[in-house]
Amino acid sequence: MKKLVFILITFLAFANVNAQILDPAKWTTKIEKKSDNTYLLTFDAIIEKDWHLYSQFTPDGGPLPLEVNFKNAKGNYTLVGKAKESKTRTAFNDIFEVNETFFEKKAQIQQLVQITNPKAFSIEVELNYQVCKEVCINVEKKFTFSIAAGSTVVAVSKEATAEVDAVVETDSVKIDSLAPSIGETNMVVAPTEKVVVEETKSDTQRGLWSIFFIAFLSGFAALLTPCVFPMIPMTVSFFTKQSKTRATGIRNAIIYGVSIIVIYVLLGFLVTWIFGADALNALSTNVWFNIIFFVLLVVFAASFLGAFEIMLPNSWANKVDSQADRGGIIGILFMALALAIVSFSCTGPIVGTLLVEAASKGGIAPIIGMFGFSLALALPFMLFAMFPGWLNTLPKSGGWLNTVKVVLGFLELALAFKFLSNADLVLQLHLLEREVFLAIWIAIFGTLAFYLFGKITLPHDSPTTHISVGRLMMGLLVLTFTIYMIPGLWGAPLKIISAFPPTLEYSESPKGLGGSGSSATNEVLPEGAKSGPHGIVLFDDYEKGLAYAKTVNKPIMLDFTGYACVNCRKMENNVWSDNAILPILNNEVVLISLYVDDKRELPKSEQFISKTTGSEIETVGDKWTDFMISKYKTNTQPLYVLTDLEGNNLNKVKPTISYVGVGEYESWLKAGISNFEK
Repeated sequence: MKKLVFILITFLAFANVNAQILDPAKWTTKIEKKSDNTYLLTFDAIIEKDWHLYSQFTPDGGPLPLEVNFKNAKGNYTLVGKAKESKTRTAFNDIFEVNETFFEKKAQIQQLVQITNPKAFSIEVELNYQVCKEVCINVEKKFTFSIAAGSTVVAVSKEATAEVDAVVETDSVKIDSLAPSIGETNMVVAPTEKVVVEETKSDTQRGLWSIFFIAFLSGFAALLTPCVFPMIPMTVSFFTKQSKTRATGIRNAIIYGVSIIVIYVLLGFLVTWIFGADALNALSTNVWFNIIFFVLLVVFAASFLGAFEIMLPNSWANKVDSQADRGGIIGILFMALALAIVSFSCTGPIVGTLLVEAASKGGIAPIIGMFGFSLALALPFMLFAMFPGWLNTLPKSGGWLNTVKVVLGFLELALAFKFLSNADLVLQLHLLEREVFLAIWIAIFGTLAFYLFGKITLPHDSPTTHISVGRLMMGLLVLTFTIYMIPGLWGAPLKIISAFPPTLEYSESPKGLGGSGSSATNEVLPEGAKSGPHGIVLFDDYEKGLAYAKTVNKPIMLDFTGYACVNCRKMENNVWSDNAILPILNNEVVLISLYVDDKRELPKSEQFISKTTGSEIETVGDKWTDFMISKYKTNTQPLYVLTDLEGNNLNKVKPTISYVGVGEYESWLKAGISNFEK
């Protein structure tokens, strides 16, 4: 009886431990013969609720993108194009400050291959990807498709039997089992089904609403430029004087306003249709297109500052203007088109910038952006036609219109460097690090402040002996913003503009200029250590960290983390930075951060086959992943463990902890440290 109870307890304990080895994506595959030597490989995944599996096209600098690796192509087959994906969703990640692209609920990957080897062989494929919810998991799955010589491969259904020798899947999952020899081999796979991924409506709507409001405000800014503002009284007077009745004048003005909206929305639709909604987003995260956007915005800024004017051919305006005399709805439509062409030197840079920004959101964002812009542009024409008396309240045209244009030029120039920074971050060139970026912005906005105070004049400015109170107030606001940015050079977080400059870690001096980022950073670092988040001294090698812990006789905190783990960054930013936690990490423990996505290859002598998972351990990240799974029976990050100098857990009730709040984290730390001191 005792033996039976022991076996039962052992089984339950193993089941409880093994349950922590998460695998939120379940894969099936199939292979179809498309022609004599061309085959289509399909990988389908069902993803558990609320988990995200990241796309091949999620940009660098964020979560880890999916990698589809074909291991034995040489001499056997060639790939036809890049692997295609089912529908994904894109959302801005405010921790990594990139637009991450991911699958929800379902994912499908398809790859065409052309067979070059007439003999029987196997196609070996490896999928490497990351899935995240409250924790992140890095997964490696291996598949083998056996191709029999001269066989005809057809779509295989779940009812297919072992006699079908053309389709064999071997799924050796790095994290699936604690037994070293266990793997999965499925002779049959599910047929391909149409994958439709439902987007989270609230996230999508928030993104579109933000685009709409930015565009709407940009439309009002365009109204206050020299190309558009003088057109308001002229156009309204035309409608009120040329119309036989007031009602007719109002109707014509409304048609005119609607025509403006139709023209700009049509522009947004054409951009989306020509390039494709998904392609726009892909372009916005591409290095070269970020550089092109940078150059484009610098050109726009130079135009606004008075270097030259961007104009459409005069012949276009003349032809359109001649059509405006036709009268009726067609004539009004051509009047609206004439406004768009004549005012292009002022509205073109704003429209171009909006389309670039909207492209980063993907989908119908360019259409929404153009609708918001044109609505703001059209409303005054319609409202002043309905209430002509309001025209008397408009300020007179003058030099202030050019001031508005110049201010927009400075803003365009500042925004341009955000796109250049994106390209630098992806390439990791470290040419535009945080200090350089902030120095450029301080110079731009400082110069703008001097301009608003009248200390600097530009080509199209009118002579002035004084500045208005409004201009003075605007200058003071810009000067305040400029001064606010200056401490950022010494490591201040600058939360107001945190989405624009590179992170604190991507800088010439991560500790802050003069090493003032943290009290801990002023100390001489121990051998093998480095400065981590908030200046915490950490080790990224277990053996070196253990050796140091023994010399100082402090407990060890193991931090299983990842460079691309968003919730790891959230814990570091929101929990580690807390006044109750930071002194403990600085003074009472030795922090060892082990990065499970570290792609550095281990020396050949240190590579091995995992006794726990049966996987090949080839990289530093593989080593720490295997350590985490074999020692702590889990595969999630972040994962925190407090141990003594012999590697024994200090927290008996809760040996490990993950994504939690400050209070729970503090209690867990203090309990473990207290056990070490006993």
